[in-house]
Amino acid sequence: MASFTELEVWKKSRILRNTITELVKSFPIEEKYRLTDQIIRSSRSIGNNIAEGHSRFHYLDASKFLINARGSAGETIDHLIVAFDNNYIDSQTLENLKRDCEECMKMINGYISYLRKQANN
Repeated sequence: MASFTELEVWKKSRILRNTITELVKSFPIEEKYRLTDQIIRSSRSIGNNIAEGHSRFHYLDASKFLINARGSAGETIDHLIVAFDNNYIDSQTLENLKRDCEECMKMINGYISYLRKQANN
């Protein structure tokens, strides 16, 4: 694959990032430099780490960045739970976005497995 933009996992993370970017526009202004900033950063970090890992061209090095991407997806879920606990989002929004994050995590796990197999060949 020539570009990370061709990766389905990156495409999924891009959709998630854009959804969250739109969602936080409805958060209270006092959260601008707290929760809003944190959730935007963690959701962006998923795709950023996938892109950086893909650009390394070394299987084991790329895996390290994918592990970071998976961690950022988990962090994003935690921020979404905080948003729910503070009544900034409803339970349906939480569940939908949590499911999207978990799907990214599963796709990242699959990509890591693929890279590890390539490294062993």
